[in-house]
Amino acid sequence: MSEPHRLSGTAIWLLGRAAQRGHQLAQERLAAAGIRKWHYAVLAAVAEYGEQSQADIGRRLGLDRSDMVAVLNDLQADGYVGREPDPADRRRNIVTISDAGRTALAGFDRLIAEADSYLLADLSATDRAQLVTLLERIAHV
Repeated sequence: MSEPHRLSGTAIWLLGRAAQRGHQLAQERLAAAGIRKWHYAVLAAVAEYGEQSQADIGRRLGLDRSDMVAVLNDLQADGYVGREPDPADRRRNIVTISDAGRTALAGFDRLIAEADSYLLADLSATDRAQLVTLLERIAHV
């Protein structure tokens, strides 16, 4: 069943639908590995930017403070991250990624790449690169 053209003929609607499909593909693959997208995002942020406060990670990712605590509790329970009080400010926690976290992240990266490939299977390599470039411009990253 087709959607009304006033919806399907707009970039806003199509971007939303594509994002919805992409999130679903990523979530399915990550869930099979026992994590959710925010777990992956936090691991990626700590791996890329190094140890940092949990508040800084939350701001970087746009993740609410209470959700950040829940994600870190899960990641710490899995042995993927460590949290220690900041020696300079005992009210802050510094988050570090463990060796197990780096190993797990590499596996999660493969799952995300698989979802990406599946989502973009109908596009040529040139089209994929162009799409990513355009989306970066729209998202201002």
